[in-house]
Amino acid sequence: MTEKPGHTRVPWPDRPSRTHYDVIIVGGAIMGSATAWFLAANPDFDGTVLMLERDPSFEWCSTAHTNSCIRQQYSFALNVRISQYAADFISNLRERMGGDDRIPELAIRSFGYLYLAADETFADVLRQNHRVQREAGAATELLDAQAIRAQWPFYRVDDIVLGSINRVNEGYWDGSTVFHWLQRQARERGVETVANEAVAMTLNAAGDRVLSVTLAGGEVVTCGAVVNASGPRAARTAAMAGIVLPVEPRKRYSWIFRAAEPLDRDLPLTIDPSGIHVRENGGGTYLCGGHPEPDPAVDPGDFTMDRDFFEQAVWPVLAARIPAFERIRVTHEWAGHYAYNTLDQNAVVGPHPVVTNFIFQNGFSGHGLQQSPAMGRGVAEWITYGAYRSLDLTPFGFERIMRGEPIVERAVI
Repeated sequence: MTEKPGHTRVPWPDRPSRTHYDVIIVGGAIMGSATAWFLAANPDFDGTVLMLERDPSFEWCSTAHTNSCIRQQYSFALNVRISQYAADFISNLRERMGGDDRIPELAIRSFGYLYLAADETFADVLRQNHRVQREAGAATELLDAQAIRAQWPFYRVDDIVLGSINRVNEGYWDGSTVFHWLQRQARERGVETVANEAVAMTLNAAGDRVLSVTLAGGEVVTCGAVVNASGPRAARTAAMAGIVLPVEPRKRYSWIFRAAEPLDRDLPLTIDPSGIHVRENGGGTYLCGGHPEPDPAVDPGDFTMDRDFFEQAVWPVLAARIPAFERIRVTHEWAGHYAYNTLDQNAVVGPHPVVTNFIFQNGFSGHGLQQSPAMGRGVAEWITYGAYRSLDLTPFGFERIMRGEPIVERAVI
């Protein structure tokens, strides 16, 4: 994580100060930090919290490699409401964080997501999604090719049947600032953060509770509850408790490029029928992303780029959709990971039905940054009250994994 001007990073100790904590959070990136903050901010929670992070520089975590966007265009209504809460949290960050005048005022740059359908099958999906989104209060519009071309003349839309866009609280936001303040305020309010890694867990004789977590340094720490917030490493963390979790790292590539002829207006985050996406980045630059098929699981430490993929698969799509992008120059590139839920690309949240003090916060499949405020709040509510008090996140529970019953989300990028 890049440190904000005027902020000094406090070094993380490498071992905990206690031998017991009420809550141990495994993973200190955006999900772990959100849960830690909501626990620390809740006057009804008076327990001790330890947050473990294997790399407190956060150089290689998914949070640091995100494209930092938010959308309400989902096919599952609960996902829409989760993003609506995030939009409110972002737009009122200082107020939500107690009026702390060190915290900047933020806003969402709402250029919107534009989904493009090249056939009637996907156009019908957009129509069905539109009904769900509008019923949930989103401002989604459906546009035919002529309307798209009228608003954004730079697109080539001869093959497009329908488009879907929402320009209210949908676009870019400063995720790194929100992450910084969630983590910083959590620490200031008593959450202990340690540069260490969970390597094993011990369960009780009945196998229904985690008793302790063993750290890479050899320390054994007992606990009241464990939160799995370890991103692409979530399955490894779950396995320590004897749990099989269908979440794996999937590599995603991103590029920032400069156009020889910049567009004359903001470029929505455009999801091409090919799966390639591209959006406004500012100053005549644009950000695009994608991944090749097949899309295998990778090692969570694998960040190598595919040097041919952009030239052979991405740039031709960009130039075909937006002819002004025939002359571009890549200035930055990186690979990151989705924590990909292979069952249904939706979150797994809440307690395990058997190992009842093992709590999931996993499998966001590329939606984690934008879902972190609602998920952090929900997990903190569960720990504090034994139930969700705001949004009911029960549909994302592990029980559906056990039953093999997916929540179908048809708006996955």
